[in-house]
Amino acid sequence: MPLNMTKIAFRSESPASLRAWLESHKDAGEARLTTRYLPKRHKEMVGGSLYWIHAKTIVGRSPLIGFMDNGEGRQWIRLEPKLIAVQAIPRRAHQGWRYLEEQDAPADLGEGAEGAEQMPAEMLGELSKLGLV
Repeated sequence: MPLNMTKIAFRSESPASLRAWLESHKDAGEARLTTRYLPKRHKEMVGGSLYWIHAKTIVGRSPLIGFMDNGEGRQWIRLEPKLIAVQAIPRRAHQGWRYLEEQDAPADLGEGAEGAEQMPAEMLGELSKLGLV
């Protein structure tokens, strides 16, 4: 099983704006984020996902393509340019990224989740706890 990571959706106003940013990179074939250090377990993460935290809640994931040196002493996190809605679970804010084991990762919401990113994160989290999403 591949290893995943979590990251704050910095400068994202909502999950919908995060989705728009990711999808704006479709023509390039990947979206890139900059990080200072290459994760020690980066080889385990290829094929995993980056789980996005917005408003203290994991709201979605983007499949990880891999990592690449950006030529300026930093690394690019290479992502598929899409946001897959997941069951919202609370997650405290943190700097940078953190590992997320597969057994701790939230499940995908699936086909019936259209419009879930427009819901407030707190409401989505409560509905998820009740098993309604």
